[in-house]
Amino acid sequence: MKILKTLFWPDIGENNRIDLFKTFPSIKSFFYTRKNFAYIRTLGDIIFLGLILLGLFGPQEPDRNIMLFLAWGVWWASIVLSWFFLGRMWCAFCPFPGMIRLVHKLKLSLFRPPSKWLKDYGIHLATGLFFLIIWLESTTPLTKSPFYTAIFLISIVTLAGVFGILYREQAWCRFLCPLGRITGVASTMALIEFRPDYKKCATCKGAPCKRGTDKIKPCPVYLGAVAVHNNLNCFICGHCLLLCPNDSPSIYLRSPFREVILNKGKGITCAYVIPFLIGSQFARFLAESEVFTAWANAIYFPPIVLFTILFFWFSLTLIVITKFSASAFKYFEDPLLGRFNLAIAILIPYGFTGELVYRLQYFLKNIGEFLPTLGRQFNIQSLINYYFQIPHSIIQLISILIITLSLFGSLYLIFYFYYRDFEREIPFKRYIHFLVLSTFIYISYVTFILIQSPEKV
Repeated sequence: MKILKTLFWPDIGENNRIDLFKTFPSIKSFFYTRKNFAYIRTLGDIIFLGLILLGLFGPQEPDRNIMLFLAWGVWWASIVLSWFFLGRMWCAFCPFPGMIRLVHKLKLSLFRPPSKWLKDYGIHLATGLFFLIIWLESTTPLTKSPFYTAIFLISIVTLAGVFGILYREQAWCRFLCPLGRITGVASTMALIEFRPDYKKCATCKGAPCKRGTDKIKPCPVYLGAVAVHNNLNCFICGHCLLLCPNDSPSIYLRSPFREVILNKGKGITCAYVIPFLIGSQFARFLAESEVFTAWANAIYFPPIVLFTILFFWFSLTLIVITKFSASAFKYFEDPLLGRFNLAIAILIPYGFTGELVYRLQYFLKNIGEFLPTLGRQFNIQSLINYYFQIPHSIIQLISILIITLSLFGSLYLIFYFYYRDFEREIPFKRYIHFLVLSTFIYISYVTFILIQSPEKV
């Protein structure tokens, strides 16, 4: 009963969550045994290196190289799925910082602290890089070329390595990694959170979790448990557990809406990421339909130009709509919270679930080709006949069911804001346009999913 109350009625108080370290001591033991993380990272690095080698030196035909499905189907879908259950923990095992760790171990780094420009503008650059990846993925042969995919992965590792040479710890991961940035924003809807006991932290001197000790390095992303107040930047890597003298940090099971309710769509990480994420999904879904092809032919636009126009049109339109909704609500500022936007908050479930739908579609469309592709690549004839195809109608049904969960989440937030958060002090008629907006976004998703062409998904 307590678990159900925690998941579905997210009181703002800290008591409405479950301490997983106390409930399941094996989880705490896993985090304190640091070799576990080393083993998982090493395995990830080996698999990652294998993908790059397959992309560079393996067959370049998409139906003869499993690297594409593993990279764009399994890896990408796994990252997005982890947003909802593990928060930003995927970053704790990410292979991209492998070059950083190598550079630091060889003492080839300048070990400088992060610069001011990195702290001030890193979030904007990381967000821009993420949407650049989305644009390249949709307008270039990136997802159909093992070589280009390998170069793409190498470029990210190289950039991470350069920042490893310049700065101490993992500045790339904290400030500039595009996947880390979107993962951090998405993890605000995660079922878990890593938090300290702030009462214990108040009695601590020197903040060793943030500064480190003579024997143990500090937090790899300059936080330390004492500074963790949301899921945006913490990797849940557990590094600070060994540094804490008071056994303060723990992992908690919580409602996925708790942080959304607290933040209320505040900040650039939500105000622009969510409209652009949904806008990019609308453009991507539409680009995989016959309607898109007909439009491109009718107006004589190259697909790359039409996709770019649609991407920005949908995104900017959503920004205008959400700002208008905030103004119509007539309550968008709080003395403590500052400016917020409830329209953005109610769209958050759509943004991240929509990305999961898009990635799962690729996975479901191509999973039946995996064994035959493996057989052709390594000349294993017995695998070539193990082909199957998930019907397009089933993929559409799964997609719509997942998006419907977003609708329920969005409606839940609207009624929670009305009944509990604002305690019915604001007339319900001011929430009507939020209901209209949520319904409109849901219908748009369903429409784009239904008009997708089986050959293009």
